[in-house]
Amino acid sequence: MNELTQIQRRVFEFVRDKLASGDPAPTPREIAAKFGWSSKRAAECHIEALIRKGWLTSEPGKARSLRLADSAQSVRRAVFELPVFGTIPAGFGSEREQEADECIPVTIDSIGLKPTRNTFALRVNGDSMVGRHICDGDIVVLEHGPDPRPGQIVAALIDRKSTLKTFVMKNGKPFLKAENPRYPNLIPSEELMIQGVFRALIRRDGE
Repeated sequence: MNELTQIQRRVFEFVRDKLASGDPAPTPREIAAKFGWSSKRAAECHIEALIRKGWLTSEPGKARSLRLADSAQSVRRAVFELPVFGTIPAGFGSEREQEADECIPVTIDSIGLKPTRNTFALRVNGDSMVGRHICDGDIVVLEHGPDPRPGQIVAALIDRKSTLKTFVMKNGKPFLKAENPRYPNLIPSEELMIQGVFRALIRRDGE
């Protein structure tokens, strides 16, 4: 199967989620409306690319016939070993060095994305992110590399201390926001380095 562009992946995930919820496959017009495109032709082009790349199938001339291709189903069920690089404080920053201490098996279905070589996980320690439904003992899945957008959750190194917080910009300057009123916002005095952007949450059964 060929890799997808970012927008193709978003279209595929929209179709996939519709089908997974039991809804009929979306039409090109509905896809165009979802992504704010003025013409359904843009949606048709992306659908054609997804079919050509082996992610979707459809019956010519039949409305709402989009289905996940067998190869896409296989990718969704494939098991990936995701490295867990220790813990990340969701509280006050920690100076402890992070080391990979385990790998956990995940599927695309379980986390909603296909891991890449830049995908990693950290175990949460603390309760400063409970306002975003991230609790002590949870595992957060992150992607190293992309620049965060304001409002995204990030693992960051702030003045050489690691932490998990919400990335915020104010007057052109970045800082980290706790999602628990018991904790202060963190404003870098020296440096702020983003180590990963939040992509998914894993919560063990019974925890």
